[in-house]
Amino acid sequence: MRFLHLLVAALVAPPPRRTQRGLSQSTETALLLGGAVTIAAIVVTAVIAYVNAKLPRP
Repeated sequence: MRFLHLLVAALVAPPPRRTQRGLSQSTETALLLGGAVTIAAIVVTAVIAYVNAKLPRP
């Protein structure tokens, strides 16, 4: 009987209100992706600089 009450309550209850604060999911994803690309570029640049510094000069 308890299950039936929970089921009816879930079907009749109004949907939860959405908060309108913060960034949208796509904006947040774009910012995180941009940050990851920036960090990757810094790491690649550091590795290239390190390898070029260790190469023997002709």
